[in-house]
Amino acid sequence: MSTPLAERMRPKTLSEYIGQQHLVGEKAILRQLIQANQLSSFILWGPPGVGKTTLARIISTELERPFYTLSAVNSGVKEVRETIDKAAKARFFHTKNPILFIDEIHRFNKSQQDSLLAAVEDGTITLIGATTENPSFEVIPPLLSRCQIYVLKSLDQDELLFLLNEALLKDVELSKKQIELKESDALLMLSGGDARKLFNMLEIVVNAHPHDSFEITNDVVLACVQQNKLPYDKKGEFHYDVISAFIKSVRGSDPQAAVYWLARMIEGGEEARFIARRMIILAAEDIGLANPNALLLANTCFDAVHKIGWPESRIILSQTAIYLAASPKSNSAYLAINEAQQEVNRSGNLPVPLSLRNTPTKLMKDLGYGDGYRYAHDFPGSFAPMEFMPDALHGKNFYTPKENAREKELDAYLKKCWGKA
Repeated sequence: MSTPLAERMRPKTLSEYIGQQHLVGEKAILRQLIQANQLSSFILWGPPGVGKTTLARIISTELERPFYTLSAVNSGVKEVRETIDKAAKARFFHTKNPILFIDEIHRFNKSQQDSLLAAVEDGTITLIGATTENPSFEVIPPLLSRCQIYVLKSLDQDELLFLLNEALLKDVELSKKQIELKESDALLMLSGGDARKLFNMLEIVVNAHPHDSFEITNDVVLACVQQNKLPYDKKGEFHYDVISAFIKSVRGSDPQAAVYWLARMIEGGEEARFIARRMIILAAEDIGLANPNALLLANTCFDAVHKIGWPESRIILSQTAIYLAASPKSNSAYLAINEAQQEVNRSGNLPVPLSLRNTPTKLMKDLGYGDGYRYAHDFPGSFAPMEFMPDALHGKNFYTPKENAREKELDAYLKKCWGKA
């Protein structure tokens, strides 16, 4: 069985590496550290197929350091300790410490991550972790504090097109054929910035044509990919496409589609906490004040699946997804904070009105801090009209209630207080 195209095209040096110029371009931070051989432990965070594993291998080669690798999918505490012991024994005086690369480090539980701490702290190894998940959620604070975080980006269309042409011209198998890339839009669109996915689809298209000479068009690509559907891959292959379909189904108030896409993720081996965390975000962003209980239920769902695990977590996820899909929708809170942040960036640090300032000392009181402040609970209805905005933003509105039952109640209350929403 031949080596997959994505593996055959894996770059071996930084000069061959495509993308992530903000990290490895000329004068970029990671390149400077590599050139100075002053690398400390770090975590590469980014979507699938953008070169996390490749970059780790290139770094070990460039620095001529021993390279050990573990996958969080099939390695436990025992394997971690054995690998660290092997790395420690292989190290000699005045030599740089080995690199331990852990793919999908977000899948390590607390005890597995704890087993890395001492070796990272004393320099037995330089840890390079790779994750598609936000390390702030998935990596324990003691390990996170010992690692730099570098964010990798999806490849842009120019970078993907370059990789396509490189594969057709230089790959040991494809270069033997007369393949004309007549159209590339479908390949670029379906890849979603994922180089591995791009190469997999290109290989499917090539294998579907027995002749050595043919043209690649958008129609050819779509026909081949539909006939050879790439499965949902818990390691990330169609990870973002399916979660996107799930979120859009819930946002669109379609519980039938929501449960279908949820089942796709479950059957594909997706982590329950990943799905639950996305529902927390969705509950705040897309349901919001139309049904504040949605956020409470989504947060409870996250806690519950963390305690329960598979297979029962599927029931909890299904209940929550159906509830969110069937809830009225509002993005008013999302729009309000967006507009408020834009205003802050536009107008800068406007002075806090004296009436709203803190008054911990006599001097501050003498300077007028707190003058004019009206304690709401001393007034009928616990409301006392006064100006809470900076002077320059008098009358500025950020929150606009949407047309749903709950926010109509909020709108009525605000109009009663202020005479306006």
